[in-house]
Amino acid sequence: MGVLSRFTKDPPPTAAEPIQVNGSDSEKPAIATELEETSPPAAVHRRVDPEIEKRVVRKLDTRFTLLVGFLFLLSFLDRSNIGNAETAGMQKELHLSSQQYAWLLTIFYISYICFEFLVMMWKIVPPHIWATFVVFGWGIIATLQAAATSWSGMMACRFFLGAIEAGYGTGIPYLLSFFYLRHEVGLRIGLFFSAAPLANTFAGALAYGITSGHSKLANWRLLFLVEGIPTLLMVPVTYFCLPDSPDKAKYLTEEEKVVARARGVRQAGSTKRVGGIDWKEVGLALADPKCWFTAVSLSNFSITLQSQIDKTQFMYFSMNVSYSSLPVFLPTILSEMGFGSINAQGLTAPPYFLSFLLTIATTFIADRTQQRGITVFALSCIGGIGYVLLATCSSVGARYFGVWLAAAGIFPAIANVLPWVTNNQGSDTRRGVGIVLLNVIGQCGPLLGTNIFPATDGPRYVRGFSICAAFIFFNGLLALGLRTLLAWENRKLDKKYGPRAEAVAARRGEKGGEEGVDGGTGSEEAEENYGPAFRYVL
Repeated sequence: MGVLSRFTKDPPPTAAEPIQVNGSDSEKPAIATELEETSPPAAVHRRVDPEIEKRVVRKLDTRFTLLVGFLFLLSFLDRSNIGNAETAGMQKELHLSSQQYAWLLTIFYISYICFEFLVMMWKIVPPHIWATFVVFGWGIIATLQAAATSWSGMMACRFFLGAIEAGYGTGIPYLLSFFYLRHEVGLRIGLFFSAAPLANTFAGALAYGITSGHSKLANWRLLFLVEGIPTLLMVPVTYFCLPDSPDKAKYLTEEEKVVARARGVRQAGSTKRVGGIDWKEVGLALADPKCWFTAVSLSNFSITLQSQIDKTQFMYFSMNVSYSSLPVFLPTILSEMGFGSINAQGLTAPPYFLSFLLTIATTFIADRTQQRGITVFALSCIGGIGYVLLATCSSVGARYFGVWLAAAGIFPAIANVLPWVTNNQGSDTRRGVGIVLLNVIGQCGPLLGTNIFPATDGPRYVRGFSICAAFIFFNGLLALGLRTLLAWENRKLDKKYGPRAEAVAARRGEKGGEEGVDGGTGSEEAEENYGPAFRYVL
């Protein structure tokens, strides 16, 4: 027997049926080449060695996911260091009013929203080429912020920074869905997204270290320069080290690459997943009125009429109101609690580190239990209580505790909503459209979030904290509503196809003859595609 047994016409395996790969090394390259060229979904035997599969996943975790996570950390530093630059003298030197500073935050998200369609480039352009382009682009622009001499110049930098970063941060969860199976991707999105709170953990200390000297260059200019250069240094690393697909990773052996291809077939019915878009599926997604209901009428929150993708969009909008404002305003808020500039920067670190740990822990738990709705609801309640304390309490201790709760709720909640979208779309193209729509709606939240903490509301900022609390509590209710709807949809699927185990058996021809999902024609419906074995993640 070779690496893969001879090709059969059986449908691809399900997640519950691990695949065994055996055979001599001499057979592997030829079989692998044949599989890569033909790539029929039925071309893989059902059994792959689980030990080899674990090794593949472990290598992807330590190299691929670590690389994209580190790049996101740099991205987050480059977009949010404007808050540290403001406290280091930028606002005074550029003669910015409170409203002008707020516009510097807002313009970033306007371009971020307008260029969300760039998410689909990960499916059109080889990922290592696209990633190199966007990393170089935002690195140059982030560094050029140090040369701004006016509000208009800084506005231009922030606009283009948002446009370029829209092609990276929001697209990586989509890219991760090409590398990991449905029950694996949540933790990996959590590992990727945990770079955001991790960046905030040391951003204050890093900013203080950079701006505390007495260089000839203004401290805030030095901050943009020093934090932008590392991104440029990562450009060649990105080009040479980011694989286009799991089976093209240089660090995998031939045996492991065969398993990686088998995982792709098991996941989506094909090993070729980059190189074009299925425009029919794009049209079907965009033509679905339910997908646009929340986008057109944000004030009409009819839970029963919205599809699951709609609710996650508004959930993302609700969370982004808080998510966008916390990093850029927290140093200023802590300063106005009575802490000095140095202490204010240092006190932001512990809450963010807790958030970093919880982001990883909660996505891991949600992957294991496949219960994202309850996880998001619990985290929303924690974050909401934190914002209530910030809005209602006057003592410094209680308000600082509120900062801990707010950070512990908002970052992990977003990290759990992102995989919820990729989990519940039944094709690569629809997952991409889902991510685009999620962010087009969700990133409107920062347009509000970056304008609810005007200087005139200091030092307590009751209005801003109250708005954040209302939105994040509402997000928890939406999570429960979405979970209820998905459970109802799963019951409908069970009535139509029978319990999932029976649907899987029928697909394999073990029940009711040899007919599979497609009636025995060699279906391209894999475990993550719509079909009798597909069930929504709750």
